[in-house]
Amino acid sequence: MTSATGEGARAPKVNVADAAPNRRRGGDIRVTLSPRTVGAASGFGGFLYLEPGEAVTEHYHPYSEEFVHVVAGELEMTVDGEPVPLGPGDSLLVPTGLRHRLVNTGTTRARAVFHLSPLAPRPELGHVDTEPPPRPGLPGPAVGGGSP
Repeated sequence: MTSATGEGARAPKVNVADAAPNRRRGGDIRVTLSPRTVGAASGFGGFLYLEPGEAVTEHYHPYSEEFVHVVAGELEMTVDGEPVPLGPGDSLLVPTGLRHRLVNTGTTRARAVFHLSPLAPRPELGHVDTEPPPRPGLPGPAVGGGSP
C-alpha cells in the first residue's frame, strides 16, 4: 500500500507501440493508460490516429468527460451537431453526455491524445454508439478489468 506522500508508489509506463489497436468505431485507437493496463482508478486515455477522410463514429459518454489534444493533422469534432475545427496544439473538452464525432479533414494522417474521466461504473456502460460503427464485429477498447 502507498502512503499519502506517494512513498512506495510505482509509476507504470506504457508505450503506444505496445497497445492493441482498436478499429471498431473507425480510426486506430490505442488505450495506453487504463484500469486494465496500469490499474488506473480515475479514468483512461491513449492515442488516436486517423487517416485522411477517416472518422470515429458518433457516440457519447454518459459518465465521462473527454479531453482531446491534437498533435498533428487537421480534424473536425462535431459536438451535438456543431462542428469544431481542430489543428495541432488545439485541445477540446467534450462534456459528459454530448454526442460527438471526429473526422480527419486534412490530407495527412492526424494524431491526437485523449483522456476520459471519471470512469463509468462498468466498462460496457462507458460508451454509447449513436451511429453504427464501421466494424461492429470487433470488440471495443479494453479499458476495465472485466470484458472489453
